[in-house]
Amino acid sequence: MAIYILCITSLLITALSLAPSFAHVLEAPPRLLVWSPELWRETTVFNGQFQLFAVVGAPIDLAAIVLTAGLTYVLRRERSAFRYSLAGTLLLLLALASWFAMVAPANAVLATWKPGPVAPNFDAVRLRWEIGHMAVAALKALALASTCLAALAPRRPISTSQLSLKS
Repeated sequence: MAIYILCITSLLITALSLAPSFAHVLEAPPRLLVWSPELWRETTVFNGQFQLFAVVGAPIDLAAIVLTAGLTYVLRRERSAFRYSLAGTLLLLLALASWFAMVAPANAVLATWKPGPVAPNFDAVRLRWEIGHMAVAALKALALASTCLAALAPRRPISTSQLSLKS
């Protein structure tokens, strides 16, 4: 029963991690194709539209990694489930690394912007920020799919002794 609870919890938290990332993807077309640079900057940088994405999203992202890694550990003796769970864990880690590599540097630049004229590097920074969020969402979606496959993979019955940290 414990393994099923861990599977469900891991899947739920991974889905909650994907949700804000997918929201970024859904919101990207109007931001990129319709909004003026001034509107994008006002909404994204100055008016805190994405403030809760960091406050709520970051802990959920970390919890998804920890829970999926725990699931991977518990499934270590189940060849196919282990592989899918490991893939899910690695994809979540890659999503976080991608955020740090692509989005965080853009955020650092955005933090320096002041009201007034649009920065000369606006297009490059906006594109990096948007593409970074799209890449993170894609990796999280693949991680969720892999974790679903791990949860659905046929397994041998697991005894409580196999769930202990000693084994």
